[in-house]
Amino acid sequence: MIPSGFEYHRPENVSSAVEILKKHGDDARVIAGGHSLVPLMKLRMAEMAHLVDLQEIAELRRISFNRDNVVIGAMTTQAEIVSNGQLSSLIPILRETALLISDPQVRNMGTMGGNVAHGDPGNDMPAVMQCLDAGYTLSGPDGTRTVKARDFYESAYFTVRSDDEILTGITIPMPVMSGYAYEKQKRKIGDYAIAAAAVLIGDGKASVAFTNLSDTPVWSASASRALASGSIEQCVDCAMDAIEPQSDIRGPAEFKKHVAKVVLRRAIHKAMERTK
Repeated sequence: MIPSGFEYHRPENVSSAVEILKKHGDDARVIAGGHSLVPLMKLRMAEMAHLVDLQEIAELRRISFNRDNVVIGAMTTQAEIVSNGQLSSLIPILRETALLISDPQVRNMGTMGGNVAHGDPGNDMPAVMQCLDAGYTLSGPDGTRTVKARDFYESAYFTVRSDDEILTGITIPMPVMSGYAYEKQKRKIGDYAIAAAAVLIGDGKASVAFTNLSDTPVWSASASRALASGSIEQCVDCAMDAIEPQSDIRGPAEFKKHVAKVVLRRAIHKAMERTK
C-alpha cells in the first residue's frame, strides 16, 4: 500500500501546471482532491514520475454568476457546493447531489473538477452535468476549449481530454428548469450508486440522465423528450433502452435495470412535485 516514487509539483497558476504536463507528457498526472488517484497509486495500479497538485491555484476555486450562466472552478469542493446559498437557490440539484457523495470528510476534499474529469461511471456529478447541459473548459498548450459534458465521456475512465490538458471550469447555462431531483440507490452510506437518476422538468422541457448504469454517464435524449411530452412510462421505456448495466459486486444487470426504473420514477415524481 505504498506508491512508487514520483516528483511532486505544486504550481501556483494554470499556465505553469500546463507547462509541467507538456514537458513530462505521459509521465505526469494531475491531482485535485485525490480520492480517485491516491488509492490507485497506493495499489500501484497507477504509476507516474511526476504528480502535479492543483491545490495552490486559487483561480480554480471559485463560483461566479451572471445572467447567462454559472461558472464553477475545478477546485471547488463538494462542501463548497453544499454551503453556497446562491448556487443552491439557482441550481438546487447540485446541492442535493453533493450531499449524496460519500461523507463530510470526503466532501471537504473532493473537488468538482476531479469528480467530472476522472471518467469514473460511478461518480455522481457527471450525469448531473449532462442533465444540465454543462460545458467543461479544458486548458492546454494550445489554449482553451470547451467541450459539452454530453460529448466528454468515451468509455470508463476515458474522456476526450488530452494528457496535457487540465479541466479548469464547469459552465452551466441559466435558467435551470424548476423541477429537479437526484435519486440514488446504494448499498451503504458512502458507496457508489447501484443506480442513480437525475431529472429536470419545467417550461415544457425535461432532461434525464443516469449514473453507474453504463461505462459512461448516460443522458437520454429520447427519455427527455418523452418526459417533456408528459409520458412517464414512455420515458422509463426509453431510458431502459439507453442504459447498459453490467453485472458486478453490486448485483446482476437485470437487478440494476430494476433499480434504475425505481430511482427514475422516484426522481420524476419528486421533480414534478417541486414544479408546483
